Amino acid sequence: MADYQAPLRDMRFVMYEVFNADKRWSQWPATQEVVDRETADAFLEEGAKLAARTVAPLNREGDEEGCHWTEEGVTTPKGYKEAYQLFSEAGLTGISGNPEYGGMGMPKALSAQFDEMFSSASLAFILYPSLTSGSALAIDAHASEGLKSLYLPKLYSGEWTGAMCLTEPHCGTDLGIIRTKAEDNGDGSYNITGTKIFITAGEHDLTDNIIHLVLAKLPDAPAGPKGISMFLVPKVNVNDDGSLAERNEVHCGSLEHKMGIKASATCVMNFDGAKGYLVGEVNKGLNAMFTMMNYERLFVGIQGLGTSEMSYQSALEYAKERGQGRAATGAQNPEKAADPILVHGDVRRMLLNMKALNEGGRAFSTYVATQLDTAKFSPDETERKQAANQVALLTPVVKAFLTDMGLESCVAGQQVFGGHGYIREWGQEQLVRDVRIAQIYEGTNGIQALDLLGRKIVANKGAYVKEFAENVRSFIAEGEADEFSKPLEGALSSLESLTENLLEQAAKDPNAVNSSCVDYLHAFSYVAYGWMWSMMARQAQMQLNEGTQEESFYQAKIVTARYYFKRLLPKMEGLLATAASGTEELYGLSDEQF
Repeated sequence: MADYQAPLRDMRFVMYEVFNADKRWSQWPATQEVVDRETADAFLEEGAKLAARTVAPLNREGDEEGCHWTEEGVTTPKGYKEAYQLFSEAGLTGISGNPEYGGMGMPKALSAQFDEMFSSASLAFILYPSLTSGSALAIDAHASEGLKSLYLPKLYSGEWTGAMCLTEPHCGTDLGIIRTKAEDNGDGSYNITGTKIFITAGEHDLTDNIIHLVLAKLPDAPAGPKGISMFLVPKVNVNDDGSLAERNEVHCGSLEHKMGIKASATCVMNFDGAKGYLVGEVNKGLNAMFTMMNYERLFVGIQGLGTSEMSYQSALEYAKERGQGRAATGAQNPEKAADPILVHGDVRRMLLNMKALNEGGRAFSTYVATQLDTAKFSPDETERKQAANQVALLTPVVKAFLTDMGLESCVAGQQVFGGHGYIREWGQEQLVRDVRIAQIYEGTNGIQALDLLGRKIVANKGAYVKEFAENVRSFIAEGEADEFSKPLEGALSSLESLTENLLEQAAKDPNAVNSSCVDYLHAFSYVAYGWMWSMMARQAQMQLNEGTQEESFYQAKIVTARYYFKRLLPKMEGLLATAASGTEELYGLSDEQF
């Protein structure tokens, strides 16, 4: 397994050269005093060291040891507590938090790079602080001033961690049927009773307190999702001065036995009349939850990217060193018994697929992060609204496609290793197991596709897609025509035609959306990546024209862009056909005929 090295040069390329993030930061009042390029680079350097030197070496051992459950609590693998302490001391838990309560107020375009680094280093590890960041985001947006003042500083500092408690044994996606109940105590507190499952970081030994955000229903709540409220339930009750009081009635009943991310504590949590506090309005819990969903789903997409990047680095190192056979054009290393497998076309295909998808995914996730920042920080109301629309459209895409391609790339990396990829000591099989969960949690990828086509396109008659298409065409028109302009324009036009086709189908057939949404999401994604690669290639060519000293870096961008357009973008042609094919065959069999 290769030693992980954060791809800092590529991260800086997409942030600063492609999307001009640092220039945006300097123009927005909320960020101009918080971060500049020098500050961001210093954070990136330190984060890269922490990921490579401290967290990555724990990944395999953490997987082998796993977490341990007793009635007293859960312990994490050896080294995790110390690594978490260093992560918190570096300020990374609260890097995007509200400065009024001790956060650093950094933009998401920057913190997204840390999400990738630590997902590469150890997906299981980064889940602990990431759940804290997500919890803090919901608290900051919806909780009372008293709750924010009491809990946010400890969450941002990493002194306490957070957990999200949604899923129950009988419901996952359909949260409207949850059974966890809340009873008003009449003093501003509530008693929370119920069982939640699949709770990441629900119990552990990294901190003295864990702050649970729990979805529950009051006795008189309306049926379905409109009757859900959100409550803050601490593991240990907190005094008014912030000190810890008595243990609350919330306990981990067991740990789930999982395929991967074994060093992440995935808990069954029992709330037995635990004291909690309302976050936001009664029966508006899902609204509060969705405040953080765009950020959390972007992060899950980045998990697919980060794991895939680690797989690529290892597979590339192995391909350069492993000798097997000879190049088709003749021996490249005649002094040795065999040439490195990198000479073989199929190995190069797998590695180039990974490289093109990783770098395209890095650009796309950074673009979505930049749109989140624009929607949050821009002083221009029109610009904020347009960015929010694109975030709504692209969030299910970035979550689903980056994780689908993450698994595909990790399998490809394993395949490069051949038989050694199946053996534990090389690390590739763990990456395949770990990344698999990213397609499932925070809404399965099928649900993401349904959200994209049903809610974000059909529900508004394609308005968001039209804005997306306008942005792509504006980019094409801004520069001189190059080798990528025509195929990008053609792919975009095909996507628009498919969108119109499906809008027509959906108006007549209630099964149309659910039947075609996954193929549609993938077709959309290949176009979006084509746009990313066109932007990167244009910027690279500009640098080459100006006489850069990094000629190899920028030439590689253009060559990889060509590979993407010739080898990967054409995959959308089959997706266009399947997405438009209708529902007759899907529903042609009776249930008994399956």
